[in-house]
Amino acid sequence: MSDFSIDEIKRRMDGALASLKSEFQGLRTGRANINLLDPIMVDAYGSTVPLNQVASVSAPEPRMLVVTVWDKGTVVSVEKAIRNSGLGLNPIVDGMSLRLPIPPLNEERRRDLVKLAAKYAEAARVAIRNVRRDGMDMLKKNEKDGKISEDEHKKLSLNVQEATDSFVKQADALLKTKEEEIMQV
Repeated sequence: MSDFSIDEIKRRMDGALASLKSEFQGLRTGRANINLLDPIMVDAYGSTVPLNQVASVSAPEPRMLVVTVWDKGTVVSVEKAIRNSGLGLNPIVDGMSLRLPIPPLNEERRRDLVKLAAKYAEAARVAIRNVRRDGMDMLKKNEKDGKISEDEHKKLSLNVQEATDSFVKQADALLKTKEEEIMQV
């Protein structure tokens, strides 16, 4: 019996798409998105922890994020982490909360973000093609070892290629949507 599974191939390709979606959520589009702050790490309690472990984030307005810190002692650390994050945000401390106005994006910054989105999408396409290659190699090995016939190999190879084409198309569609979102004025 063959150890090849088209479902496993599709699951791994889907993982590449999930990773792409996650990276896209971190790209700033001029609108407040609570996922924008996901990569920020804060020095708190003697170690470096993700922001979401010391505060909650909300988006009460289209151009405003509010970070509500749970412990008064970490407010300064959270503010410093956000300022130094490279996201271009300037927190306004208001007691245990930090208000983060989201500045509008200029044309040059939008173009840079579109280029970055394209880079993320290409990495996802490469990951999908790598999964395809692994699947094809497994099929060749199974045929060589006599676990599957030549006809079965051809049929399964077609299935792998169809899955690859489908997932690459989905990555392209995600990129197109993200580009439109970034370029909206």
